[in-house]
Amino acid sequence: VQLQASGGGLVQAGGSLRLSCAASGFTFDGYAIGWFRQAPGKEREGVSCIGSRDGSTYYADSVKGRFTISSDNAKNTVYLQMNMLEPEDTAVYYCAALSWVWVGVPHPDSYEYDYWGQGTQVTVSS
Repeated sequence: VQLQASGGGLVQAGGSLRLSCAASGFTFDGYAIGWFRQAPGKEREGVSCIGSRDGSTYYADSVKGRFTISSDNAKNTVYLQMNMLEPEDTAVYYCAALSWVWVGVPHPDSYEYDYWGQGTQVTVSS
């Protein structure tokens, strides 16, 4: 099982980026995929997640209305569209997978995700 996160970069405040999380060795069916981020000196934060059973999504309050998570099962890829980026969004972003066969999504602060990809750096300049 491997997860590959990509799409990070340097962007000005107000700009957009789209992160991708490509999975290999398993399919998203039966899993929830989450995006997490960690800024220097801060704890890891669950940003968003999506469940495969019914497509339910979760967003942290800090990103609601600006970030959108989606999945392309044919490509076995989950995306995180990030708009109206702020300097506070600067962090290393990770995607992770959790076996999840229920409706809804596992709150990223309440569950330990099983598989993790390497991070991708997002830097937002003011």
